[in-house]
Amino acid sequence: MLDVVEIQKILPHRYPFLLVDKVTSMSEGEDIIAYKNVSISEPVFQGHFPGHPIYPGVMILEGMAQAGGILAFKSGGLSEEEIKNKVMYFMSIDGAKFRVPVKPGDKLEYRIKVLKQRKALIVLGAKAYVDDTLVAEAELKAMIVDK
Repeated sequence: MLDVVEIQKILPHRYPFLLVDKVTSMSEGEDIIAYKNVSISEPVFQGHFPGHPIYPGVMILEGMAQAGGILAFKSGGLSEEEIKNKVMYFMSIDGAKFRVPVKPGDKLEYRIKVLKQRKALIVLGAKAYVDDTLVAEAELKAMIVDK
């Protein structure tokens, strides 16, 4: 549905911190499914952990937040030009749980649902999966603000 070039028109993130490779499904105002291919060539694996590479939980949270940002911007009725002048700030991450380690070679799928949206505020239920196994989850609260 959205490739990485289209994602970069929405999110300000760039390598090595753009953590969404593709959006496969999205219902504006409702939910999004996106993914990231986790590769051993990513800089984070130089130090986390040598000889036992595990994708950091904080990076999984950030990837879920980025997928949620795509959903929020696309659900907010903003034009491409308006999106360029906005940024999404996270206010809280609640109930974060990491269930299974994510390793190089995994396809990390983000499944995000809008729980509440009012003007610039959005609350998201975020889950991450590898091969339909839940690996992480959290509730994310954020605001869309001017840059």
